[in-house]
Amino acid sequence: MSATEPVVAARPEVLAGLDHWRTLPVAQQPTWPDGGAVEAVAAEIAALPPLVFAGEIDQLRARLAAAAAGRAFVLQGGDCAETFSGATADQIRSRVKTILQMAVVLTYGASVPVVKMGRMAGQFAKPRSSDTETRDGTTLPAYRGDMVNGYEFTAASRAHDPQRLVRGYHTAAATLNLVRAFTQGGFADLREVHSWNRGFATNPANQRYEGLAGEIDRAVRFMEAAGADFDELKRVEFYTAHEALLMEYERAMTRIDSRNGTPVDTSAHFVWIGERTRQLGHAHLDFVSRIRNPIGVKVGPAMTADELERLVDLVDPDREPGRLTLITRMGAGRIRDALPPLLEAAQRFESTPLWITDPMHGNGITTPTGYKTRRFDDVVDEVRGFFEAHRHAGTWPGGIHVELTGDDVTECLGGSEHIDEETLSTRYESLCDPRLNHMQSLELAFLVAEELGQRRSR
Repeated sequence: MSATEPVVAARPEVLAGLDHWRTLPVAQQPTWPDGGAVEAVAAEIAALPPLVFAGEIDQLRARLAAAAAGRAFVLQGGDCAETFSGATADQIRSRVKTILQMAVVLTYGASVPVVKMGRMAGQFAKPRSSDTETRDGTTLPAYRGDMVNGYEFTAASRAHDPQRLVRGYHTAAATLNLVRAFTQGGFADLREVHSWNRGFATNPANQRYEGLAGEIDRAVRFMEAAGADFDELKRVEFYTAHEALLMEYERAMTRIDSRNGTPVDTSAHFVWIGERTRQLGHAHLDFVSRIRNPIGVKVGPAMTADELERLVDLVDPDREPGRLTLITRMGAGRIRDALPPLLEAAQRFESTPLWITDPMHGNGITTPTGYKTRRFDDVVDEVRGFFEAHRHAGTWPGGIHVELTGDDVTECLGGSEHIDEETLSTRYESLCDPRLNHMQSLELAFLVAEELGQRRSR
């Protein structure tokens, strides 16, 4: 991707509406100790260059519009919460590599383009169910992500520090530089990416996937023999996404597109609003309704058809293709009952959002030993329920949103490696939510490819 159009600094008189959120209830924000320091940091960030460009954002909207219309499929994946120390070349490469591997499998299984988005270069903050954490009789502020405070359980580390917003910006910029290099410099060559999958498919535990991997291999060799221009296949479009949680940061990263005078949040190509902050009449939804980025909203099992209609009217009043993505996170035991009424309702009020499943966040459990985890079988079951609901409604299951890592961690139970409760402790590295490891991520991709293949063949 490249975009050279200028994005000028935000002009207060033009962006006055963007500050309306300050008059509304706002959830999940840090308790900054010094308001003046926060204002100074926001001004500093507002003067820094954009991380992404308006032309790239428009391009993504077009890709998401195609996915909403059934002509593409979206793969969105990455860390539950990025850390500053984790922004290394090796770890970023591993995450990008895993997403690219999954995308090759999905592209073949769906016979449609796969839009690739990473939960990267900005996913440094997390909402929490409690403002505090208590250990051994000591209570401190909860860890809210590296952009707010530190994970170490000390008063100094857990203090909310606005200077971390600046460090978050610079870490995101460094991450983006690497992502662009990997996806544009030959690392993403289709032949290389496919070769990475061979070891997975020939693993005895994964023999069920060997047939599909063999088909992909034959297709790649046929393309080579037919003289396909693999120079064109050395580069891929790769977009960044994160939860728009910290209002001061997102507001400071908003710029005016000099081509048309509209505001764009240049912190990422795509931003979403989570279950804890999507209340109508509150700050987060008001803010994203005023920027031109494609917007995601998490949808849980409690959402009603009436609430969905009011949400769509606010965020996507003109029913623009590619504008609104609804990311369902129902839980394996509830999706088959909770999703169909919403699919039917959206059709009634003439909305065609992109529907994506997040099979992770509705399936969390805690083991007796205190580990937050998820069962891989529950993740798979929610994905299957998502496809079933769309099949019955006659709508397109447009994508999948997963928390994953390219490393061989042991954070989610099950999968072909048969991770059990005893194994969790061997490599449990997440600071917030459990992630699929590299092998589980690929296994999920093959399973989704099977579902897509069946869907396309009908």
